Amino acid sequence: MRGLRGGVAALLVGVGAGCGGDMSGPQAAADYGQALFRDAWLSPSEYNRFSCETCHVTTPEAQAGRIDSGHTLYNVAARPSWWGGNETQLLDAVNFCYVNFMRGVTKLGVDEPRSRALYEYLSRISPDAQAPALPFTVVKDIQDVPRGDVTRGKAVYEAACHNCHGATHTGEGRLTDFASVLPEVTQTYDQAFPGIPHAQVVIEKVRHGPFFGVGGNMPLYSTEALSDADLGALLMYLGL
Repeated sequence: MRGLRGGVAALLVGVGAGCGGDMSGPQAAADYGQALFRDAWLSPSEYNRFSCETCHVTTPEAQAGRIDSGHTLYNVAARPSWWGGNETQLLDAVNFCYVNFMRGVTKLGVDEPRSRALYEYLSRISPDAQAPALPFTVVKDIQDVPRGDVTRGKAVYEAACHNCHGATHTGEGRLTDFASVLPEVTQTYDQAFPGIPHAQVVIEKVRHGPFFGVGGNMPLYSTEALSDADLGALLMYLGL
């Protein structure tokens, strides 16, 4: 288990200990975990379309053309904490996503084969014995941001928004019909959020995700993931 810190390994080492067949060894469990990582059906909700790889890459560096809400998961199992230090056990960090964004009703349990499989896969993509925790800065009180360059805004949209929301104006290629069509969805804001500038609602969704009842189950973007400059450029591109 590579000597991970804080008892993280102990959380999941016993999961599936009595499992036979394809889950009998770490390699097979890791292969199963990789499949779960890539599959939205990790969550049994018929309304979920997110998989782990929707928001995370597994390479050492971020991939060109992607702006993800989540950090890369390379070396994730070797970190001492997650979610900006708010989670100190790996399974709790996984469950934060699973419940809040993937519509999982009941947390993944320590004794579930899926938990052991995910751990084995995340361990496999964590080659170092120790890795530093990564910052995740949440904007406490949102405020307007200066608008930026529309060309940069288009690139931000393609990298950060298109995968879930699809093409602007039509939503073509969006991940699910529940994903808003941008910027047309803002036409409903006067009724849903009377007196609130449309841009402020979008900023709220981007910075706080679902946690104030505005952003559906959209993952939030920390300032490390999306700078205010890029957010301002995105708003300019959306005509906000």
